[in-house]
Amino acid sequence: MSGLHIEFSGPEDGIPLVLLHGFGGDGSAWDPVKAGLPDSVRVMAVDLPGHGGSLNAEGRGGAGRMAKAILAGLDAAGIPEFHLAGHSMGGAVSALMAMRAPERVKSLTLVAPGGMAKAINADLLARYARATTEAEIRACLDEMSAPGFVTSQAVIDHFVAARSKPGQREALDETYQAMFPNGPDEGQGVLPADALSGLEMPVFVIWGTQDKVLPCPPPSALPASFAFSVLPELGHMLPEESPDAIIRVLGQALTSEA
Repeated sequence: MSGLHIEFSGPEDGIPLVLLHGFGGDGSAWDPVKAGLPDSVRVMAVDLPGHGGSLNAEGRGGAGRMAKAILAGLDAAGIPEFHLAGHSMGGAVSALMAMRAPERVKSLTLVAPGGMAKAINADLLARYARATTEAEIRACLDEMSAPGFVTSQAVIDHFVAARSKPGQREALDETYQAMFPNGPDEGQGVLPADALSGLEMPVFVIWGTQDKVLPCPPPSALPASFAFSVLPELGHMLPEESPDAIIRVLGQALTSEA
């Protein structure tokens, strides 16, 4: 696998927890969650192709290409099976990985995942893809988060530096275009409902009611087999807004049995 950046933490053995971030971010989005996980959990935070340290990795573009590339990268790293969690676009990628290789995925945790319905704030994501200055990035993150949540200056500085890398804006535009196969006005691509319902590993979904990127669906919109947690008054940036809630759900996922 060419150019896929993975940050390892925790013990060197055991079934790992693979973490996938959302559009326009990188693996550092999971740092608040990783900090609260037990020391016994082996963690692999992956930068999606076209993002962060995987800027020029194979698999740039849409979620399907990313899923295939990450599975190949985990295979090359000698990881036959793993627990999987993804936020936003990383959630869509995670679901596609589980569909492609269900025998490898021990549990699946989807945090405000993409691909569940056509509804998406395409304009906000377009502005986020183009944002390069501190003011532009903070304005987008403020809109993505729950009212009153303030993104730390360290996170803002990290994104300003990341967006300054040659080719990063072009890569984000490429990914943005792939998200909307029929154009932004027609909404995002939707994952096949039958394939989602057919997943046999334990699946956990967590969503904020004030999500302005991907509206929180009613429970009836998701397969009945999914364990669905709704977080009142929280927005889209759940790994930063409410790491403790995600840690609780991951604790259930890591100890669940199919």
